[in-house]
Amino acid sequence: MTRIVIKNAKIVNESLISEMDVSIKNNRIEKIEKGIITNNNDTIIDAQGKHLLPGMIDDQVHFREPGMPNKGRFITESAAAVAGGITSVMDMPNTSPLTVSEQAIKDKHQLIAGNSHCNYGFYLGATNDNIEEIKAIDTSLICGIKVFMGASTGNMLVDNKETLDQIFKHAPTLIATHCEDTPIITANEAAAKQQYGEDVPINQHGKIRSREACIASTQLAMSLAKKHNSKLHVLHISTAEEVELFKQSPLEQKRITAEACVHFTWFSEQDYEQLGTLIKCNPAVKQYSDKLAIIKGINYGNLDIIATDHAPHTWDEKQNKYFTAPSGLPLVQTALASLLSLVNKGKFSLEKIVQKTAHNVADLFDVVDRGYIREGYYADLTLVNMNKSQTISNDDMLYQCGWTPYDGMDFSASIEKTWVNGELKWSDGQLIGKANGKSIKYGL
Repeated sequence: MTRIVIKNAKIVNESLISEMDVSIKNNRIEKIEKGIITNNNDTIIDAQGKHLLPGMIDDQVHFREPGMPNKGRFITESAAAVAGGITSVMDMPNTSPLTVSEQAIKDKHQLIAGNSHCNYGFYLGATNDNIEEIKAIDTSLICGIKVFMGASTGNMLVDNKETLDQIFKHAPTLIATHCEDTPIITANEAAAKQQYGEDVPINQHGKIRSREACIASTQLAMSLAKKHNSKLHVLHISTAEEVELFKQSPLEQKRITAEACVHFTWFSEQDYEQLGTLIKCNPAVKQYSDKLAIIKGINYGNLDIIATDHAPHTWDEKQNKYFTAPSGLPLVQTALASLLSLVNKGKFSLEKIVQKTAHNVADLFDVVDRGYIREGYYADLTLVNMNKSQTISNDDMLYQCGWTPYDGMDFSASIEKTWVNGELKWSDGQLIGKANGKSIKYGL
């Protein structure tokens, strides 16, 4: 394989920004130093004025495979991911069939091999009756155990208290939870129907899937984790109150961690009037004050990881009324660029974004040789231009569903190139190469 040398890049890595060269050989980072000597056989990239980041590792996506090809397929969603600077993803189990057994995990690995432009890992899903599968799972095959502690897409609600206790007691690896209290939501839905009938306005979504529902379920998950000393990761925090539940301390000092999602740093309930069900998701986009609290929680360390919860649905499905329009947004192609635009607005530092989208994800999930720009690590890299603005358009999206909630919005930064395992996959608006991403490996 021809050596690639990226010259004069502003490398953002491990809390520092430094102008260095990076050489890539045989899938991995060979050297990081100033003035790497090149030869005629090298492919040279002049990155003067641009920033080189470790590729984003997205710890929460729904790529809809197997079973929902009208919504998404790994080949399409992973293409959108590398276009967005995401080099690895961790896919959720609410597929068809559900990924709730070791055999289903093995089948999914076989299905996706050769069909993903980015690297990939899979969660084992918990149900009310698969505790023995959870206990016996080969942890090298999965990134974690996903527990839906609130009803969402896929009918995987775990609402048996004894089962929940057993999962937290016996899970052999990290537990990732979707925390919403279903009885509270059900009562809120009944109240909304009594007031509005079947035509409930979308701006009621944050009141139906309420802050109280989120807080109660998150507190339950944390109490179970503390009881059993479980490794708990609470996904997609959506309220200011939940942010305050988590410690402002370094990741390595925590057994209980939390995730922020990109859309909660961009949208608030003020956007329902314009975007309607396009931003309907579970948990719900809530108040502007919650958005500010989430941004603060990312900066101060309450929230440890930034992900997408990429969950595509067709355009036609999203045009339905409140109760029949599905929840979920396609996000991987715009996620990192939206965060970089917030950097330009002074909301975050570049170093913080890299920490939360790459370093911390690799550390929390014990990912082998990814998430950092280090000699010997896989060359999962993205080159970004912090000064190249763009207007987001549905027409440019690579998703199967073909739309984005950011359509017509302006970003002040752009993703220029993405390398996955040392191979250039996205360059100046073009998808390049084969879908040959690798299965993520865990543990030392």
